[in-house]
Amino acid sequence: MYKKLLMGLIIALLCLSPIAAANWDSFAGGVDHNAYREENSDFVTNLWTYGMGSPIHSSPAIYDDYIYIVSSDGILKAVDMKTGEEEWDLDLEAPTNSSPIVHKNRLYIGCEDGLKAVNINTHKIIWDYDCDNVASTPFYYEDVIYFGSDDGHLYGVNTDGKVEFNKKLDGELKSSPAVVDDTIFIGSTNSKLYSIDTDKSNNWEFTTGDEILSSPSYVNETVIFGSNDGNVYCLNESNGKLVWKEDLSNKVISSPTVDEHDHSVFIGSDDGNLTCLDTRDGTVKWSHHAGDKIQSTAALKENLVAYGSNNGKFYVLNKYTGSEEFTYNPGTILFNSAITSSPVINGNTLMFGDDSGNLYSLNIEKYEVPGSMQLYYSLGILIVLIIVAVVVVVKVKGKK
Repeated sequence: MYKKLLMGLIIALLCLSPIAAANWDSFAGGVDHNAYREENSDFVTNLWTYGMGSPIHSSPAIYDDYIYIVSSDGILKAVDMKTGEEEWDLDLEAPTNSSPIVHKNRLYIGCEDGLKAVNINTHKIIWDYDCDNVASTPFYYEDVIYFGSDDGHLYGVNTDGKVEFNKKLDGELKSSPAVVDDTIFIGSTNSKLYSIDTDKSNNWEFTTGDEILSSPSYVNETVIFGSNDGNVYCLNESNGKLVWKEDLSNKVISSPTVDEHDHSVFIGSDDGNLTCLDTRDGTVKWSHHAGDKIQSTAALKENLVAYGSNNGKFYVLNKYTGSEEFTYNPGTILFNSAITSSPVINGNTLMFGDDSGNLYSLNIEKYEVPGSMQLYYSLGILIVLIIVAVVVVVKVKGKK
């Protein structure tokens, strides 16, 4: 009887204990690049804007109740997703365009001087691995952090910062790797996509017509990515054979976001379109025109797909039709800033950064957006212009 009571008590305690935070192990949180996490049951979506102080090119990572973001000058911030208030910050002492990943209370971030590991609890750098610029976002796989460098090496370091994997490839590896079943997929500025086993053996390489800055996604035994030659490619994962390709007319720096259940892939191009393709044969389902480059990678939630454009506007579309559900222009035209940072979604909270250095929190379910300081600046300028116009008119009439 006592044993049963003890077992019941243990089970009850386990049920009451908090659920461990979900890791954010790669660019956009997974090989599908959906950038979506379920919110905690007690989470309330709030609208806010947080100023980073310098442009945001990297994409945020979600862990527990915080969003982690790095500005281009290398300042890491932990921001409370509920309130939009800073919890802590850390100077990484090197510029960065790589996006952070999070695994078990540790952040891994690429910088111009290599890869750094940060302890979330102590807010300190635990170790750094020195190499050339790391614009590639790391991928955490079986206790090894894989990432590419501008020195052409594909690295894998363990959680102590010791090298487990080092393979020299050609070109600069700015594309972020995807690791699936002991196989690493990564693009290079030498126009090639590589498939390499974690034991360092080469599987295959596929050559496109220009640099590959886009990060590959994975779906149904295929790898999908964009190239600066203007094409989106879908390759067989096992042999690298072309399954299909689609010409998007201009550079494809944006990375693909995959909806496995609907057989859709969403990807932007410098032609100014977000295009939805069928993952099975590359057929174009629809295309949404933003009017300027789309280098942000889309986020996906249920029937919505969300992305930013270099025109300074943020779009939320119906994923089936490409029709606009709502748009948000934080710069109010006069103060537009490019949105190259990719959005993330936590429950109903959508967050993204822009080149003005601001991080925004929106309610994607209710189509609610925060008030914009740029709007007040625009209104101020408009009022000044009206006053000037009135003064000029009065003076002209006075002369008559």
